[in-house]
Amino acid sequence: MKFIDEIRFFASSGHGGPGAISFLRERFVPRGGPDGGNGGKGGSVVFRATPQRNTLVDYRYGKTYRAPSGEPGRKKNMTGASGKTLELLVPIGTVIFDEETDEQLADLTHEGDTYVMEGGRGGKGNAHFKTSTHRTPRMAQDGEPGVELHLRLELRLLADVGLLGFPNAGKSTLISRISAAKPKIADYPFTTLTPNLGVVDVGEGRSFVVADVPGLIEGASEGAGLGHRFLRHLQRCRLILHLVAADDETPPSERVRALRRELQAYDPELATRPEIVVLSKVDLLSNEEQQALLEELRTAGIEARTVSAVSGAQLPALTYAMWEHVRPPTDEEDRREDLDPLPEDPWDD
Repeated sequence: MKFIDEIRFFASSGHGGPGAISFLRERFVPRGGPDGGNGGKGGSVVFRATPQRNTLVDYRYGKTYRAPSGEPGRKKNMTGASGKTLELLVPIGTVIFDEETDEQLADLTHEGDTYVMEGGRGGKGNAHFKTSTHRTPRMAQDGEPGVELHLRLELRLLADVGLLGFPNAGKSTLISRISAAKPKIADYPFTTLTPNLGVVDVGEGRSFVVADVPGLIEGASEGAGLGHRFLRHLQRCRLILHLVAADDETPPSERVRALRRELQAYDPELATRPEIVVLSKVDLLSNEEQQALLEELRTAGIEARTVSAVSGAQLPALTYAMWEHVRPPTDEEDRREDLDPLPEDPWDD
């Protein structure tokens, strides 16, 4: 299935049905009075998050989605039928925007989360307007219009750790070694064209989710390469893992600073997230060369660790370091946070 993580379309909930203007006409019932019923409610458009969807591809070719309008009211005080609800299933992690104002309308982060575009209310029939002084009203309400919106839907993956790096940094190889994900791996740029998710098992029923964000090059935040399409998937990550290849000719500190600049330009809040800098592909270097690169990073004020996804060197230590950043607090830590601070001792000077 093709991975689609952004889509635009027009959606409209149903209009309410108009109220009826009617008078009772039956034998032996003189002056039966008004009996026009109310119009039916317009159908709603409901966006519902479900694990059964992992892409927005279902809406790639649909440009308009309209819920049915309510039926008009009828005689004998009969209310018109309501329009049926139009339910649109979307992946968990979908964010809904008003395309015209760029306002965020909903963020569907859990199974069953919904965003509802309510249908219009039905209009009142003339029976509603009968009073003791106005016994033959010849008026009825039109139904209320539905909600009409030009929408933009964005899918933001739900991951604890985001892998960020320039092409050929080894992200796909790393995620394939620490999880069951099976991304395409090759020694040329832009091997990965869609984000990959992997669940990392750290034992004893503990796990976390890692996302490989593809296609990042310098200028990605301004639309260069493919990274601008996928940087949004980092916005839910609690930890950013910067991966820089040890066999690159550019000094690793320059590549780390370039990655940080892209995050800052795309979303300044992302640049404040906890990070781990990892020097990958160290199996290609001698110990002396590795230490020289780590020293170059330390001189630039960047603490880093080494890893080789091919040989497995330092993979367990890296996995544990990631877990320490994203693990939920223990019961004892929760209790500490809930404790009120101790009152000041009035005898202390």
